[in-house]
Amino acid sequence: MQKNWGNRPWSVDFVPARRNLPPTIDLAVIGGGFTGLTAAAWFRRLAPDKSVALFEADTFGAGASGHTGGVALAESAVGDLPGLGDVLAGYRDVLGALVIDANLTLPGAYELGRSDALPNTPFHWKDSGDLCVVKEVPGGTIHPGKVVSGLARAAERLGVLLFEQTPLANVKFSDPPELHSPAGVTRATQVLFATNAFALELSGLKDRVHSAFTTAVLTESLSDEVIARIGLGERKPFYTVDLPYLWGRLFGNAVIFGCGLVFFEDWRGLYTLDISEGEALGLFTSLEKRINRLHPVLGGVKFTHRWGGPICIPEGWKPVFEHHPESRHVIILGGYSGHGVAQSVYLGAWAAEVFLRKRELPHWK
Repeated sequence: MQKNWGNRPWSVDFVPARRNLPPTIDLAVIGGGFTGLTAAAWFRRLAPDKSVALFEADTFGAGASGHTGGVALAESAVGDLPGLGDVLAGYRDVLGALVIDANLTLPGAYELGRSDALPNTPFHWKDSGDLCVVKEVPGGTIHPGKVVSGLARAAERLGVLLFEQTPLANVKFSDPPELHSPAGVTRATQVLFATNAFALELSGLKDRVHSAFTTAVLTESLSDEVIARIGLGERKPFYTVDLPYLWGRLFGNAVIFGCGLVFFEDWRGLYTLDISEGEALGLFTSLEKRINRLHPVLGGVKFTHRWGGPICIPEGWKPVFEHHPESRHVIILGGYSGHGVAQSVYLGAWAAEVFLRKRELPHWK
């Protein structure tokens, strides 16, 4: 799957130990990204006497989690939600409790717009008008490779049975649910679907979400002087609140810029997308030209990486966090609409607490 998605500027340096799948388990987690790894690790942390198995169809971080730009934001894509709480504080607490070195920094984030600029805005970019800071909001950045690797290590350390390259062939929504995979057949008392933009038929989201592919590029390393001149001296990530959309962040002294979506009639189109051709190639070419025009000092900047990853957009842009339509023993969690860096971990821990009857599901439908 990753072969056609470009060269992301980080890697996941974790390989799980080989395990045997028992015939019954307390919790099965489907999906080895931020959400699934957090939920599995948090469940075992709170209930070390219970068994957990996690199934990943590819490798850990092969989906959105390993290909995100790593911008951590508060709230959801539609703002605050009833009972959501402080996402960034909760995110930091979960990473701390699981001893994850995430390179987490939370200096805040800039919202950019083409009108109503704040006084003394550090941004003065030419992008379909004068692009300036219109608001500062809570936010920051992480290192995606370190977070995926750290969560996987935490899960294994806590006793989660981890299975990579283990796609589910079938799920029988019996009582209890029965899972069929290359690792064998097991019955799980409870199941979490954390597959996000993938396996929409199994997760029950086929007609409720859109799977898309979003693109990003990384510039060459820039001098501190250039970084200050383009408005990133405070190292705050940014995103636009009007169109055309653009987001970005510093990664070392290079800058990640991202925008654009490729949509699919069927989520399986993610497997066959090749960034070196077609619509995706056009988006990368357009994005790089756009960056060169933002500011005079960026006119000749070179780009070292092009990559992209999946994004799951539900109806109404609200995250999906609810019981599966086929079983009350199964929960679906995903659809963060581009706000998944912090939410995925924060809500993954919440899901583990729901399974242990320490917390209730939210009412966000």
